[in-house]
Amino acid sequence: MMDRRQILMNLAATGSCFALPFQARAASLARKVKITDVKVMIIRGTWDWNLIKIETDAGVYGIGEGYWGPGLKDMVLNRFREQLIGEDPLNVVKLATKVLFLNGGYGAIGGVTVHASSGIEIALWDLAGRLLGVPVCDLLGGRFRDKVRFYRTLQAPARHPEDPKSWGDQAAEAKANNPYGFTAFKYQGDAVPRTADPTFSEPGHDPYTNQLTNKDIARLVDRMDRVRAAIGPDTDMAIECHWKYTVNEVIQYCDAVEHVKPMWVEDPTPAENWETMVRVAHGTKTPICTGENLYLLAGFKDIIIHQGCAGVHLDIPKMGGLWEAKRVSDLADLYGIWTAAHNPASPVGTAASAHAAASMRNFRIHELANWVDWWPTLVTHEGPYWKDGYFHIEDKPGLGFDINPDVAKAHLAPGEVWWG
Repeated sequence: MMDRRQILMNLAATGSCFALPFQARAASLARKVKITDVKVMIIRGTWDWNLIKIETDAGVYGIGEGYWGPGLKDMVLNRFREQLIGEDPLNVVKLATKVLFLNGGYGAIGGVTVHASSGIEIALWDLAGRLLGVPVCDLLGGRFRDKVRFYRTLQAPARHPEDPKSWGDQAAEAKANNPYGFTAFKYQGDAVPRTADPTFSEPGHDPYTNQLTNKDIARLVDRMDRVRAAIGPDTDMAIECHWKYTVNEVIQYCDAVEHVKPMWVEDPTPAENWETMVRVAHGTKTPICTGENLYLLAGFKDIIIHQGCAGVHLDIPKMGGLWEAKRVSDLADLYGIWTAAHNPASPVGTAASAHAAASMRNFRIHELANWVDWWPTLVTHEGPYWKDGYFHIEDKPGLGFDINPDVAKAHLAPGEVWWG
């Protein structure tokens, strides 16, 4: 039997990032497990998904995902790997901090370094959950909910997006052909002028100024009216802007679509200038949601403190990982701002993000962006990945699943090999 002082010393040495009920269990494993290897495998799905595997001398491993795209694999294998081998994997936050400190100056603040550290952090949480025998969300302070609501993002209509009728038809089809029961959808509110005037030949149109004319606003309102009519009053909708517009014009736009009662208008102005987002948020009654291009707590601080949005939209495998996302969510909650999740990830990053969402008090809804038919089969999830529009947390260690090798091997990016 250890005395109280020894227990406290062990808790201070390890497990301090874990919820209190699991700290003693983590302390019993302190310095007994070491990282032996770090691997990366790229799966070509809706995008090139960067999957990370951290192996240990205990025969237990963890799986994570960093934001899609090039550069992450080189960063992890050529820099992070040697910095992590030999470390205690239960020091999750310390190790995520270490790789940021050692790369990109004294603490990287954005870009691929943070994408990579996010994937490492997620894999470490999965590994910790497997070692301790509990779901990741329970380690993050416990769960406020056992299921996380999702919305599905639709692209501009594939056929004849210039035809206003196609928008209503697309919305109706998505709601009718809905095997997972989604009750909320997002629509491309930046589709004008580019679909209505693809050559940008109308007066006031320019592919770089992204000006909205009165005619454009009328077109956009017409399309959103058709969407609302197609999905009915009880299905939630959001409107995407992709940072396209200037302050005064997008305020007019937000006011013009207020009557369709969107959950939010997303990313109305460029992410790099929080002051403009504040002006929009203060200038309209329509809720503004933003944040997918922001990094770490420091990147969200100003827009939260200055009330620049109704909701923060966290891309968790991009912005710093699960622990950092909780920090952002807690700060937002302090200022009366709710949390949602942006998500172009594979099932791995999606599930990790959902575990973080389950542990956040003020979390509302999570995105599913784009789609390929084999998407849910990449992991060995019991039952449907979503049911009635929700991701259900499985009471299994870590993230609750493994990679399906047959599906992964069938969709490896060119030059990639199975990491088994």
